[in-house]
Amino acid sequence: MTKYFLLFVVVFLKSILINAQEATSVDSTKILNEVIVVYQANKLTPFTFQDIPAKELKAKSTGQEPSFLLSETPSITNYSDAGNSQGYSYFRMRGIDQTRVNITLDGVPLNEPEDQGAYFSNYPDIVNSVSKIQIQRGVGTSKNGVASYAGSIQLFSPKLQDSAKTTVGIDYGSFNSVRAFGIYNSGIKNKKAFYIRASQIYSDGYKYNSSNNSQSVFLSTGLFNDTSTWKLNILAGQQKNELAWLGVADSLIQRDRRTNANENEKDRFVQALAQLQHKWKVSTHSSLQSSVYYTYLTGDYDFNLNTFLGLPSTEELFNYDFQSNLLGFFSNYRVSKKKFNWTTGIHGNVYEREHRGSERSLGDLYKNMGHKNEISIFSKLDFMVNDFSFFADIQYRYTSFDYTGSVNFDPRTWHFVNPKIGVSFKFQQGSLLYYSLGSTGREPTRNDIFGGNDDLLADDMNTAVVFIEDPEYVVDHELGWRFSSKNLTLDMNLYYMDFSNEIVLQGNFGPNGLALTNNVEESYRTGVEVNAVYSINHNFSLINNSSFNYIRIKEQSEVFSPILTPPVLINQELVYTHNNLVVGLSARYQDDSYMDFANTAAIDAYVLLNSRIQYALERYQFSVFVNNITNTTYFNNGYVDFDGTNKFFVQAPTNFHVAIQYSF
Repeated sequence: MTKYFLLFVVVFLKSILINAQEATSVDSTKILNEVIVVYQANKLTPFTFQDIPAKELKAKSTGQEPSFLLSETPSITNYSDAGNSQGYSYFRMRGIDQTRVNITLDGVPLNEPEDQGAYFSNYPDIVNSVSKIQIQRGVGTSKNGVASYAGSIQLFSPKLQDSAKTTVGIDYGSFNSVRAFGIYNSGIKNKKAFYIRASQIYSDGYKYNSSNNSQSVFLSTGLFNDTSTWKLNILAGQQKNELAWLGVADSLIQRDRRTNANENEKDRFVQALAQLQHKWKVSTHSSLQSSVYYTYLTGDYDFNLNTFLGLPSTEELFNYDFQSNLLGFFSNYRVSKKKFNWTTGIHGNVYEREHRGSERSLGDLYKNMGHKNEISIFSKLDFMVNDFSFFADIQYRYTSFDYTGSVNFDPRTWHFVNPKIGVSFKFQQGSLLYYSLGSTGREPTRNDIFGGNDDLLADDMNTAVVFIEDPEYVVDHELGWRFSSKNLTLDMNLYYMDFSNEIVLQGNFGPNGLALTNNVEESYRTGVEVNAVYSINHNFSLINNSSFNYIRIKEQSEVFSPILTPPVLINQELVYTHNNLVVGLSARYQDDSYMDFANTAAIDAYVLLNSRIQYALERYQFSVFVNNITNTTYFNNGYVDFDGTNKFFVQAPTNFHVAIQYSF
């Protein structure tokens, strides 16, 4: 199947080159718009969401991992392995880890189906090519791929209809961090458009021996006709990291903040994604949108068992090697009228991932293959009656997992019916109240099923030892208010998420370095989230993104707080704008949070101050970023090790980043 898809892509590219010789020039405003992803929310949708537009993304983008930008929005925390903003970083939404967050690019799932994680580090500088990010907190609307259990992150590819432009840039910052990139966008000419970005990123990392060396390319091209649009996206990246995923004891951090508990460990990964989109305007009020996509991943990482156990390092070094293929398709039919919209769609994919384990002196230890397939269908409807907007959405999702290796394994299958309903009411100019109720289920990851082992364990009867196989469920209530006036934009919401059989992090790591999980009997998460932008006058504006959470887990007679879930998060930014000058000063307060289920070990609260200055001069743009101005020593992630030692992930002290861009 893969070779036929690649052949189709080649034929499509060839047709663009041939037709370019024949097509006549056309005003881009008279042709069909680009393919619009139908899973995103709009101002009337009764779900909690927040858009980050391209202008804001590009103003703050320095090649950092997207989790740093996401953490400026309500209820999101993040941390990085190396302590700085390049290399591996992770985020949590409403205290829930990112394997439970649906992440897509133009509707294409970015989560790896087996472990359900999405690795932005494999696509370095991806934010530089994103036209918008939409964050939906809570179950939200139906999506392709893994469950939107905590929420979803939707990325949107470059807008080919933008004006023709070429931009080159180079950045330099602390820890020998460098980014160089070039972007070319042709705009639409003769019904065709072409976009390409290439980036190189390097950083020594804040911790010792935690460097990141990565490259990526994003290519997008399209054909725009009167009743149909074709668009092809190709995204490819590769990275080489020195690893720093182990926490460090506070006693060692006090001696040297840059201490890295990992020794002699590296990884190497290459990942590529190709998507072919088509939109056909069937009639005045209906359209059919379809996509076929393919993702390829290959790579490996080292594992030093001795340093993991706190023992002196030896020549022993394990290696885990992966290669995966994901091929999928989705199609949506949409009927849209003035006060009525109906969309129904189907999505399916097939996935396989080869796992190999070896040791430097012993050679190959095992080889196995994971197989995971899924298919889903959904239908959603929204319509208006006077000032009321009603919304209904239902999805059926089927997924299966199988394993071939040295142990017999019975395939697992899961069936989910995910309904959502909601209503919004415009009760005055610029003011809207909404409520929604949604439910979704999520299957366990391979790591959950295998208890943190990369090769399946067996008992004395050669029967597979399975740890977690039951799915988890959540019922999500969202009550919100949106208000917009000349000087103030306000989004405020209350949420209540009621979980059953929730799979939560227990705070420890398994034998291959992956985080271990437990099922808990009952749990709930509730809180208030605020996003507000207030213009004080023509020059000054205040931007606030905050959340106040109350979250509890019940296990038999015990009630306790989940790990890594701060009750209070506040992001406050003051921005001054005058002509071509922008100055921003931001403060982040992150409350303390527990690292263990016993609620005895905690990460302390902290305040972080960051600043930016940007100035545009004709075709040049200059930027200076200074982060952690007060040189705060802070941790935003940690765990209690098997020997009872508290381990932390220290983040960078005062650091800077300067950038220059030239556009023509």
